[in-house]
Amino acid sequence: MASSSQPAHAAPPLARSPSVGFQTPEGTVYVSKPFRSSSSNKMRATITFSARKSHFDISNESSGTNEFRGFFTLFWISMFIFTVRTYVRSIETNGYALEFAFATMFSRDAVTLAISDAVLVLSTGLAVPLAKAVSNGYIRYYWTGVVIQHLWQTTMLVTAITWTFNRQWPWVQSGFLTLHSIVMLMKVHSYVATNGQLQTAREQADEVFVQLRRAATAEGGWDAAIAAARANQPELNADGDSVMSGSGTPMVPEGTTTAYIDPSAAVELRQRLAAVPISRSSSSAPVPEGLERSTQMKTTGTRIAPSPPPPAPPSPSQVLAHHPVPALAELARTHAELETELTSMGPARVRYPENISLRNFAVYQLIPTLVYELEYPRTERISPLYVFEKTVATFGTFALLYTVVESFILPLTPTPDQSFLRSLLDLSLPFMISYLLLFYIIFECICNGFAELSYFADRRFYDDWWNSTSWDEFARKWNRPVHTFLLRHVYASTMSSYALTRGSAMFVTFLISAAAHELVMMIVTKKIRMYLFTLQLIQIPLIAIGRIPAIKRNKLLGNIIFWLGMYVGLPLLCVAYVAY
Repeated sequence: MASSSQPAHAAPPLARSPSVGFQTPEGTVYVSKPFRSSSSNKMRATITFSARKSHFDISNESSGTNEFRGFFTLFWISMFIFTVRTYVRSIETNGYALEFAFATMFSRDAVTLAISDAVLVLSTGLAVPLAKAVSNGYIRYYWTGVVIQHLWQTTMLVTAITWTFNRQWPWVQSGFLTLHSIVMLMKVHSYVATNGQLQTAREQADEVFVQLRRAATAEGGWDAAIAAARANQPELNADGDSVMSGSGTPMVPEGTTTAYIDPSAAVELRQRLAAVPISRSSSSAPVPEGLERSTQMKTTGTRIAPSPPPPAPPSPSQVLAHHPVPALAELARTHAELETELTSMGPARVRYPENISLRNFAVYQLIPTLVYELEYPRTERISPLYVFEKTVATFGTFALLYTVVESFILPLTPTPDQSFLRSLLDLSLPFMISYLLLFYIIFECICNGFAELSYFADRRFYDDWWNSTSWDEFARKWNRPVHTFLLRHVYASTMSSYALTRGSAMFVTFLISAAAHELVMMIVTKKIRMYLFTLQLIQIPLIAIGRIPAIKRNKLLGNIIFWLGMYVGLPLLCVAYVAY
């Protein structure tokens, strides 16, 4: 269960008590209750900092104080001058700024494409009655629900692919609908799989509770067992929270940086954070020595709901986990773990199956994430100015992207009789600029725009992939939504369900990712060449080589090799698929 709803290293849910969140101008700091480590059997606590804004967001205070922020401004000014120069030269040579041949191509059959995409999105709503049928017990998720789910997902993808071929669309329309179909498929898979696993946990919780009731009856009754557990419960710590005797780490928000500290340091830090007004700079709040590393990620959280929810009182099962009879305490711990799995840790305390509704699914579809959760970190309002900024940035950046494609890529489309090396040289820079602009449009403008419209507070759509020193680091950082999906529903799921090793799970993850990428290239080019599939699988031995200590220590060399690979790889794929 845990492996599919959390990363593979996730802890037993008993320790997933709400960590207290403290809002600061830089984000949210979560300090957990003390818990017992399952590995060392020692008491400790976690301090977790939750990132909120993307690196290139102009309202990100971290980016505003970065010493390289001027290069970001320089890039956009240079792109503007470059575009104006391109227009002027085209007017002088041809009598017009742009030919608009590319616009004619990607606007072809636009109404049909829009209707097709709308049908695709609306069809995903079938996930709700499927999840409802599982929660009501009409269908058992394992394995009837799993079979239905995968048959439906396969039908979705095959239908979309068949439709693109029947319409004879150009590569832009075909690529868009195929990519969006894969995105919708991932969202549906996460929604159905997560709710199916929660239903399994619910059924297990009911079974364990019956056993717990019997064990409590054998010890003098339910009330007597709870009284005995309270008498055996550890003393309260300085701020009134009970020390948890369960093993494992507390649940903290996804996309966070975590460090482990002593319980006494956690109590002191919570008291200091609670005493610091939200409006004060976080630098005025002293942090215990040794914690600077975990709290120096300077991302800001604006418009976050101001007051964290009060911690929920312990459930009877959590109280009985302290019972002096080991067998009864173990049953209580197991029940508490399963019950905690069914309830979100946010302020709404969403509990399965109350989350299964068309409204909940529609909100999930709007949120720019591929992994379903019972509850997400939310903002308290929408900023129209922020939405306007991202909208203008989207169209402005697309104008730059269009200029590059129209003026420097399409005229240089390679042919079989053209020099291979010359094609690589001509296309390397235009492709790199196009890649950067497309990345900015998708992950900075569109994702942040939808995050604002859906009140989604965690804007960690990418990390600093430009500093990557290996291909596995790039794979983790450049597309966080897809990476998180693969981590939970492929990598962790295959290890838990099929008992694969880490290496085998990584290979399966790369295999599925490579197959999806090659599928898109096959539909776009209408060729089966397997070039991209092969290049992606070649990354696996390259990752192993990159982990050799002598190579791993030389970060500058790793970053140079990474960027050279990017400069060569992008035009190489174009030349290979178009000309050969």
